[in-house]
Amino acid sequence: MPSPAKTTMDAPEARNLQQLIESGWKSKTVKQEIRDNFSRMLADREELFPGIVGYEDTVIPEISLALLAGHDMLFMGEKGQAKSRIMRQLVQFLDPWIPYIDHPDLPVHEDPLNPISSLGKRLVAEHSPEDIQIGWWHRSERYAERLSPGTKFADIIGEIDPAKLTGGVSMSAEEALSFGLIPRMHRGIFAMNELPELDDLVQVGLFNILEERDVQIRGYPIRFELDVMILFSANPSTYNRSGKVIPQLKDRIGTIVQTHYPSERTQGIEILQQEVGDDLGGPYPVHVPLFMYQIIEEITHQARQSKYIDQASGVSARFSLANFRTIVASARQRGIVHGESPAVPRISDLGHLYASSLGKLELDLMGTHQMSEKQVIDSVIAEAIQTVFGEYIEEHGLAEIAEIFRGGVRVEVGTMLPSSEYAERLQHVPPAWDRAFEVNASENEAMRASCVEFVLAGLYSLDKISRSQRHGKISYET
Repeated sequence: MPSPAKTTMDAPEARNLQQLIESGWKSKTVKQEIRDNFSRMLADREELFPGIVGYEDTVIPEISLALLAGHDMLFMGEKGQAKSRIMRQLVQFLDPWIPYIDHPDLPVHEDPLNPISSLGKRLVAEHSPEDIQIGWWHRSERYAERLSPGTKFADIIGEIDPAKLTGGVSMSAEEALSFGLIPRMHRGIFAMNELPELDDLVQVGLFNILEERDVQIRGYPIRFELDVMILFSANPSTYNRSGKVIPQLKDRIGTIVQTHYPSERTQGIEILQQEVGDDLGGPYPVHVPLFMYQIIEEITHQARQSKYIDQASGVSARFSLANFRTIVASARQRGIVHGESPAVPRISDLGHLYASSLGKLELDLMGTHQMSEKQVIDSVIAEAIQTVFGEYIEEHGLAEIAEIFRGGVRVEVGTMLPSSEYAERLQHVPPAWDRAFEVNASENEAMRASCVEFVLAGLYSLDKISRSQRHGKISYET
């Protein structure tokens, strides 16, 4: 989360209610707090959602209006569309610290000026302000989330505590209750992921909190004026299915924010580079040429368009990231073994994508032409190579480069072949080579090997050359 590191030295100095009152601190609801901080950051032109790519003109404006309106929100979109990341980032709009009554028996972080539990009210009424101890709650702890499958009423709302009954507490007393995550997030943010998978009974409990802001456990109407912002996430195919979410709960959600996948390949590449960070450096560095970034992202794009894949479930951005990390790992392994620095990913490294792709795609079982998951992966990889290579032919003149393969050159490629073996077969590199790839392919053997494989795979995708495979090695020839 973007909030600063929490230390007790950062907290305000007030340690009892009297000092807090003298400091001039005023109570705010969570949504007032978020609105004030968001408005200040907006006026100061601060970056509101760092690391969120491709949503500047679509998703972020909707979130901004919802925050200013004080709405509870539902983020609706397929998997891997940064829904959880955005929800967690809302913590940055909370105040860095808020005070609470520091008493071990209080069930929630009570507002010292506006307690909601019976014990909290008694403490304020029966003790002088100097005797009421104050603690400070950091914003990084004021967020909790839960995944819906398997969630019970007691987990997020609460339950009667048998241990307290055994200790003599009356079953009808507030003190007999053990509260769940939402009451414990009083004055904070609670997020429920995959809302349609939530049990109907729990949905009714959430509806009651959104409507009345109170808690009812086992028929005991405990009137808690809960102050909490509630967020939800859901997949459109399940959220819109009849009976999955009760209508009363849908009606109480203030704003539905529609998320989406990156509309442009460059945005997907930016996300990849952001997620990988410094992982390409270290003692065994890896240099990834632009066309390999483009192919990895195009594989995901082709998967999102494939008729063999169930598009209702989506193809996550994590699919791109897992595949990218796989080709980087394959290149790094080759660099370690052959002493190549930096190592450069090649097309042959895509042969390892089964390991990182299987299980991440849900096939369309209703399609008329059934394919195995491996066949689907092979298909989207081939389409991605052909698409990206076609762009390079049009934009960078790769037709000139292809001429060197028309004299009967035979090139064997493989993920563990040293780059020097490629150089021996291709002594001459035309000037167009460096212009096409924006890298110094003519001087760097590892980069040249990667470029060679890209050209060979591209020519094969256009049926310009033939390909044979044996014992894990691939040979291209005219």
